[in-house]
Amino acid sequence: MVYLDNNATTPIDPAVAEKMIQVLAEHFGNPSSLYPIGRKAKDLINEARAHVAAALGASKASIYFTGSGTEADNQAVLGVLDALPDKREFVTSAVEHPAVMETASYLERRGIKVTYIPVDSKGTIDLDALRAAVTPQTALVSIMHANNEIGTIQPIADVVRIAREQGALVHTDAVQSFGKIAFQADDLGVDLLTISAHKIYGPKGVGALYVRKGTPLLPFIHGGHQERGLRAGTENTAGIIGFGEAARILPLHFEADAVRLHRLADRLKSGIESAIPKIRFNGHPQNRVPTTLSYSFLGLEAEAVLLALATKGIYVSTGSACSEESDDVSHVLQAIGLRPEFARSTVRISLGRFNTDADVDEVLMVLPEVVFGLRKISAWDPEES
Repeated sequence: MVYLDNNATTPIDPAVAEKMIQVLAEHFGNPSSLYPIGRKAKDLINEARAHVAAALGASKASIYFTGSGTEADNQAVLGVLDALPDKREFVTSAVEHPAVMETASYLERRGIKVTYIPVDSKGTIDLDALRAAVTPQTALVSIMHANNEIGTIQPIADVVRIAREQGALVHTDAVQSFGKIAFQADDLGVDLLTISAHKIYGPKGVGALYVRKGTPLLPFIHGGHQERGLRAGTENTAGIIGFGEAARILPLHFEADAVRLHRLADRLKSGIESAIPKIRFNGHPQNRVPTTLSYSFLGLEAEAVLLALATKGIYVSTGSACSEESDDVSHVLQAIGLRPEFARSTVRISLGRFNTDADVDEVLMVLPEVVFGLRKISAWDPEES
């Protein structure tokens, strides 16, 4: 198997799995219980919180665990808007993850004014449009750090500066940048930041929200007093500890992984572009997460490419990062100006810690054969493109 869909989810690191198995077997106590096995579970959760905070370059007190990155995005956006009821404006971009886009649609149904900032052909937001959109009535600006589909990195420092001029708070979804590019939450200057365990070789079903001290925020899940009153519900102890372990070992791998994966991605990119004509690379050529490669294979349906590769044991994705269940054209690819037929021909390849030179060799051997074979049986005329 050649797994190249690491933006959708990463394989769990064996060290993380081992840690979680130990927790499941030995530490079943409810973390809210006062007796020793409950207190031990709570101690392990707080140890995991310290590991996540250290990996983010943040204080332990700023980290709140959630059930997913999506939940953390919802908590950030809805929590700020609820905490600032006199401010009725929300600003985001046209290329956000559905976790933010769908929350923005919900806010519009509640009567909140939502402004979607456009991007250029490489996926970078228009800072002039952002400056024009943010007003004293803007409660929150939410701009993702790195795009899940094309990898473009947004100028978050500029976003923070523009938002601060009008007194607005800033949230960034850093799910696709955490563990892939070097940054620290405090240095970004944002008020809220979202990450997820299953993008850094941890388990699914656990995320975290970084909250800068003093940020006004109300819970949107109500019940118990877990996570210092911000997120009700009995904690996913094993998942949180798995997240903590993934975060603990992240710095141990980071530099070596970065050098090796950048080399593999560059080799894969140059190999694809030299072997296959009539393709389009999507995203910023330099200012992007280098392990994310998005290509439109003109004249083909991306699903056909994906399924043909899957028969060879090579796994990639089409369209959006998290779902193959929608027939809609990717809003990200539309926002960068791709025609619908180009968007429907787009395949995303994303590398991760466990990919090797042999994986790249396999893709460079199989992918051209697949593309040429499919083009031979399609009705596509390359002269018309």
